[in-house]
Amino acid sequence: MYEQMYASAVVRPEKDADVKLVVNRILKGKSEYLAAEKATGVPWWFIGITHFMEAGLFWPNHFKRHLHCGDPLTGRTTHVPKGRPKVDPIAGKGKPYTWQESAIDALTYMGYTKVKDWSIDNALQLFEKYNGLGYRSLGVPSPYLWSYTQHYVKGKFVLDGKFDKNAVSKQPGVAALMKGLGV
Repeated sequence: MYEQMYASAVVRPEKDADVKLVVNRILKGKSEYLAAEKATGVPWWFIGITHFMEAGLFWPNHFKRHLHCGDPLTGRTTHVPKGRPKVDPIAGKGKPYTWQESAIDALTYMGYTKVKDWSIDNALQLFEKYNGLGYRSLGVPSPYLWSYTQHYVKGKFVLDGKFDKNAVSKQPGVAALMKGLGV
């Protein structure tokens, strides 16, 4: 489905420095992502990109945010998916969740711990599922996937369920980050 688009995707030259900055941030967290990979079987780069996409705005405190949606680890998530993780933190009553607890819960909740096919095509579909499939019904390339490449120009959900055909994503998409990481 997305294999050919990915093969032809090129990061826009004016966005190259932004992509490199994010890639360097992901690489700085690689040891955490490798630990999550060991616990879940999900590739570290998938976890790292998801982490940026969901909590990147909170750099450098992103490891204090849920992988699910970027909410603080001090409690269960309040955004979609709401109320995760369902179990109390292992650290103990009144303590925040650890980033690893949250990551394992998020990836298990999405069913990604059972995935065996981590091809480019399937990974992109899983990223899209993580964010939501609303763009498919509109026939618009998902900025979550394609922002900062030639495959995306404009149009994005500015709120849950509210699409603006003129809004432009201000963060790199998954494909640009995968290219930057050499995936």
